[in-house]
Amino acid sequence: MILEKTIKRIELLHPKVIDLSLERLKRLLEKLDNPEKKLPPIIHVAGTNGKGSTISILRSIQSAAGRSSHVYTSPHLVDLTERFLIADKEVKATTLVKLLKQCEEANAGNAITFFEIITAAGFLAFSTFKADLLLLEVGLGGRFDATNVINNPVLSIITPISLDHQHYLGNTISKIAFEKAGILKSNKPAIIGKQYPEALEVIKSKAAQTNSKLFVFERDWNISETKDAIKFEVDGDTRYFEKPSLRGTHQIHNSGIAIAAAHYMNKIFPIRNTAIDTGLKRVRWPARLQKINKGPLIDLLPDQVELWLDGGHNQDASLVISETIHTWGKQDPSITFHLIFGSLNNRETESLLAPFAGIIDLVQTVAIPEQENTASPSNTASIARSLGFNATPSNSLLSAIEAIISKSSGKRIILVYGSLYLAGSILEKNY
Repeated sequence: MILEKTIKRIELLHPKVIDLSLERLKRLLEKLDNPEKKLPPIIHVAGTNGKGSTISILRSIQSAAGRSSHVYTSPHLVDLTERFLIADKEVKATTLVKLLKQCEEANAGNAITFFEIITAAGFLAFSTFKADLLLLEVGLGGRFDATNVINNPVLSIITPISLDHQHYLGNTISKIAFEKAGILKSNKPAIIGKQYPEALEVIKSKAAQTNSKLFVFERDWNISETKDAIKFEVDGDTRYFEKPSLRGTHQIHNSGIAIAAAHYMNKIFPIRNTAIDTGLKRVRWPARLQKINKGPLIDLLPDQVELWLDGGHNQDASLVISETIHTWGKQDPSITFHLIFGSLNNRETESLLAPFAGIIDLVQTVAIPEQENTASPSNTASIARSLGFNATPSNSLLSAIEAIISKSSGKRIILVYGSLYLAGSILEKNY
């Protein structure tokens, strides 16, 4: 309750007009005695898709090697505390309140965004408590993201870039890549995941300006999947590792990025293949093709019905998730797949749904609870029908599940998809 009150009070400081600048945060950090300059070695991660998964895999690998990590990710699913791991442990609400109050007092009522002030709180925590490294996720973009006040990472990572947040970052892949590439630092190496050609060209151009050594997917390293393992190739060497516990073909690529990072940082953080194997097996990251195994919603399901959850919310996410579902269908043709879909009204519904055409049998559309800018279930269902889906609006998640169960039979997988906010709502209510 105290944390919620603190959050609401801080949100009132949000500027009426946001200028893309780091000056507000730099001013606050200076008043806090610059905690961003007192951090452990930093791995800075930008991109559109896969940032959080890559960080979770990296953390799991380093933990298996006996190292502790501070972690900063966003957004959270249920509680703000999820965004901060201090030496691998989620920050306590009481600790976070103290950190936020300290930042609030130092800010002295000046206009500042919520993300900026919680980033300052994170830096304050990470500079106070000990850990071997800091895994730092960009919130939005890169160039003007609050996390980009750091200037000396040991490694930068850029995961796959696609269209997302166009109203902030630009309406082309190249423009978005320009913002993401803003995390590259002078004479510091970077791991580059799979990219559209136009994104890669922008990244290379920025790297030339900063003299950043790039380690690029399919040029310097590669990852692929075999029947029983993942195959990592680098510097003429081939290694085989356990498949990650995270589901989906896209997680193979995210694992490759994390393994590449471990490889290129080996001089700083020596690591054995056995630690990589263990880390891949142990990794957990909620709402990323997560099977829901318990809770009130599961109690409602008849035999042979599974409930899965994914927070994907852009076209490229839909492409990789639909690819995975298609693969599952080929492995077991008796399964039918159904979608419970909800998104924000600033998302392009057509691009989110289109990749699932021919794969999904039934679509039930829902509103995202407690989100004023949720898309209308009726409008969303109408768009889905125009794309050829058998789609109907529902007034709740429960009624959506009941509708799918009543209209289908046999072995079924129900996927809840379209927004991290929807995923968070389900996780909050189901446990």
